[in-house]
Amino acid sequence: MPLMQKWKKVIIWSFLALVVFLTADVGRYFFYPDVAGLEKNRPGKTAFMEYREKVWKEKGINKKISVSWVPLSGVSPYVMKAVIIAEDDKFWSHEGFDFEAMQKALEKDLRKKKFKAGGSTISQQLAKNLYLTPAKNPVRKIKEAILTWRIERQLSKRRILELYLNVAEWGDGLFGVGTAARRYYGKSAADLGPREAAQLAAALPNPRRFRPDGSSRYAAGRAERIYQIMVRRGIVIEEYDEVLKDEGGEGEKVPDPILPEPEVSAAGEPMKTEAPAAFP
Repeated sequence: MPLMQKWKKVIIWSFLALVVFLTADVGRYFFYPDVAGLEKNRPGKTAFMEYREKVWKEKGINKKISVSWVPLSGVSPYVMKAVIIAEDDKFWSHEGFDFEAMQKALEKDLRKKKFKAGGSTISQQLAKNLYLTPAKNPVRKIKEAILTWRIERQLSKRRILELYLNVAEWGDGLFGVGTAARRYYGKSAADLGPREAAQLAAALPNPRRFRPDGSSRYAAGRAERIYQIMVRRGIVIEEYDEVLKDEGGEGEKVPDPILPEPEVSAAGEPMKTEAPAAFP
């Protein structure tokens, strides 16, 4: 057999082996891990937490992650709304994917010739934080999509939000809104006001670079935009907020049960609701 034909066979078989490996590697996420168990059980150490510890170890840094769990009932309504405005304004109406945001992110990537832009929903970010790594490549995105599909079908929206707020990173090794509230503001997550909520939400795209209480002009500007959206939507009554701030408080506390899930019809199907204006 000529040498060229032997090399062709080697290349073909190598390619087929790679396809089989990638299919098996991606396909297992249809069945593993146990997503449904998260409806009642807290997650253990997430993939992102393990990744952060691995990076520290490789750099010879002796450090431990900080994480605490806060039930959704113990989180300020301002935080919930600010995070949704900043990260996923269609959270209550989509089924895991915001295709319009994904299209814009793809167009941005193509213009910059980089696989970098976001467009991920809170559900997608939760899937990534729980089970995957920060790597940006098509295979990881496929895994993320499968996990997101499962998360949306097996968990309630309120549970997805609760999990996200407790596993999101808000600083180098600082995980969970409870940890962030204590570290940056010296108070519980329930006591965070609208300005603090906007600052925390503004830091989420890159929490290790932009501290919520830092001096970054980008983070400060983003926090102000989030806050103004909260004012326009009636989440914050600005006059009362300013008065209470002058008296040493953090603003009016709105007592309504914030962020109800979409209404359900008699047939058990979610009713269509008008999505709020997207975060600019």
